Amino acid sequence: MRDPIERFSDRVDNYAKFRPGYPDVMLRLLRNIVAPPAMVADIGSGTGILTRQLLDRGYELFAVEPNDRMRAEAERTLSNHPYFRGVRGTAEATTLPDRSVDLIACAQAFHWFDRIRAKLEFCRILKGTGSVAIVWNEWLDEASELNRKYDEVLRRWAPEYPNVSRRRVGLEDIRTFFAPGEFHLYTFPNEQSLDREGFLGRLLSSSYVPNVGQPGHREILDAAGEVFDEYEVEGKVTLTYETRLYLGRVKVA
Repeated sequence: MRDPIERFSDRVDNYAKFRPGYPDVMLRLLRNIVAPPAMVADIGSGTGILTRQLLDRGYELFAVEPNDRMRAEAERTLSNHPYFRGVRGTAEATTLPDRSVDLIACAQAFHWFDRIRAKLEFCRILKGTGSVAIVWNEWLDEASELNRKYDEVLRRWAPEYPNVSRRRVGLEDIRTFFAPGEFHLYTFPNEQSLDREGFLGRLLSSSYVPNVGQPGHREILDAAGEVFDEYEVEGKVTLTYETRLYLGRVKVA
């Protein structure tokens, strides 16, 4: 397994353009629990997909990201926003002040954290009533024929895919992280409509997919292209996800 911090460095453009965002209903729920203009730390903020959605809803925000290229992309597109602050840091060492944030958000990143050290850091930077929101757009292998065929392409042509899939965090891992605090799981349907360029770009945004110049790159693009051609309607296909939000408060026992 490659270094988690650097594994997306060679695919920042595709990540920024073609990864799905998060449902409005989830953002409305967060607003009801932690109202803007609260201070948010988006940990593992990447290219700023969730960051932008939070800023657009009135939050002040620290975007904490250790990968220099991903952080630079977020700063390029968001630095003109008055409430955006890009921060070079990790979940285990954010560099943020003590008791400085009302909400910590982690989108598509929590599975890469050292959870014991991250929990201590989260407790340090959160205000006493602060919350943690752990979010994934969870891939549903069997949600549709298209999803199933896409997953088959990954299993055949992306050798690292099973290793990364095994990093998925289970409910007990989440429960252990929040304990002795409590959390709630909220789920929301989410879809992503993509043309051919977007579909192939979404594929190449995944760190386990062979990139340009790597063995298997041409083969996986050809296989994915055949899947697109089979399922496209008026030049587009729709990928299906379930957005999962684990929301609660962390405490050190």
